[in-house]
Amino acid sequence: MFDHARVADFFAGDPADPSAWRDAIARAQHHARPRAAVVDLLHAQQHTRGSHPAAIAATSQLADPTSVAIVTGQQAGLFGGPLFTLLKALTAVHLAERVRAEHGVPAVAIFWIDAEDHDWNEVKACRVLDAELKLLSIAAGDPPGSHDGPVARVRLDDSVAAALDALQRALPPTEFTTALVDNLRTAYCPGTGMADAFGRWLDQVLGSHGLVVFDASDRAAKPLVSQLFAQELEHAGRTARLAAAAGEALAARDYHVQVSPQDGSVALFHLNSGRDPIKSHVQGFQVGSEIVPAPALLKQAIESPESFSPNVLLRPLVQDTLFPTACYVAGPNELAYLAQLRQVYDAFGVPMPLIQPRASATILDANAIRFLGRYDIPMESLRAQDEGVLNEVLEAQLPPSVEASMEEAVNAVKERMDRVATEVLLIDPTLEGATRSTLARMQDDLKKLNGKIIQAAKRKDETLRRQFRHAKGQAFPEGEPQERVVGFVYFLNKYGPALVDRLSRELPPDAGTHWVVTI
Repeated sequence: MFDHARVADFFAGDPADPSAWRDAIARAQHHARPRAAVVDLLHAQQHTRGSHPAAIAATSQLADPTSVAIVTGQQAGLFGGPLFTLLKALTAVHLAERVRAEHGVPAVAIFWIDAEDHDWNEVKACRVLDAELKLLSIAAGDPPGSHDGPVARVRLDDSVAAALDALQRALPPTEFTTALVDNLRTAYCPGTGMADAFGRWLDQVLGSHGLVVFDASDRAAKPLVSQLFAQELEHAGRTARLAAAAGEALAARDYHVQVSPQDGSVALFHLNSGRDPIKSHVQGFQVGSEIVPAPALLKQAIESPESFSPNVLLRPLVQDTLFPTACYVAGPNELAYLAQLRQVYDAFGVPMPLIQPRASATILDANAIRFLGRYDIPMESLRAQDEGVLNEVLEAQLPPSVEASMEEAVNAVKERMDRVATEVLLIDPTLEGATRSTLARMQDDLKKLNGKIIQAAKRKDETLRRQFRHAKGQAFPEGEPQERVVGFVYFLNKYGPALVDRLSRELPPDAGTHWVVTI
């Protein structure tokens, strides 16, 4: 549950408060930004990707000085990544619609591709459920340079075609499978950059809803934020100190600290030879293993900003320097580190947007919903990695006479043995322990017998067991929340493109609520 009141002083307003939205919109409108240059940049990216006309039209709205942005983002995961990526994007789309309707200002939903992350292993795979609801991992290979620098520099090789073949074999065949895989092949083809493929796929899935996709690794965007990079170098260590102090304040309130920056660290990476961290040094800066004089690195940040990339602490400020962000849609981990940045925003003179948790949902089919409803099973109980819930359901299905007989037997044995223990004390007090041990063994035998009865019920009612595994496999594959591990391509394959329309129409972006969606 998102309890804003407990952390209100770490954020710029409560997204549940309409007045906070009015203030955030005003801040976003009044802060000077290079709107025309950003629109040109976005249009150039969209032209390259062949974006949907609705997304192109939405981009043009950003030229309006009264327009605001609802931004979200994620790494460039294979085939779009987990379901929560889609939920993030749809939350942004929904909030943009709400701002237009309730505040009467142009609002544009933007998806920021975090393509300068360097962890290839984190994005190279997509997991889906097969026909037996077994979780399978489909992965691309390791193209040249995939482990040496930002993901944005990785160009897909022939292994992505093999991954698409594996995906097609893994997905349960439906009327939508052929078109889905063909569209994926168009986006994820050998020779295409990983970030570009991800952007093309999001454009195909969500462009018609007006989502504007932005590749943050675009070299043409860096001159627009060069002064921000320079300011970070001029005040080296300030961002780290402010974020660390906020982290300590959060820890004092028993919150987990997401980012613990080292003293003297700079919130930038250098990209020339790889993705090298930058630290303050008595002779200027340490860039990787090299010492660079401060004036030289500052000059490079201004003249060659494409050589720099923000780290997790500075990335939100780069985003909100480029876009008139009224609200950022965040996942749980992002909420934690964004809470450390309010003073950082103030230090740079950039208005902090509202932070809205993304929509959270589990998609279940009608059979799973019927099973949970019929036996009154809370969905979250399915996460346990055992059959405890199934045993409870089966126990409840036993004939009342069996359950009553077992309960009578347990009570009778205890009553009789308690009487024996009392009588034994009169004969020989040292036998009390043996009496109690005998009772414990008898109770254990009765418990084992009860278990055997339940196992017999399981064998007798295989239908119930299949229903249990069916619901469990959907909701918590391998014990993990569905939205975090199952790629959204699985659901597009199962339900078709109409899934996106339905989720966009019906899924409220209310903070702190997990929705169960039945298709």
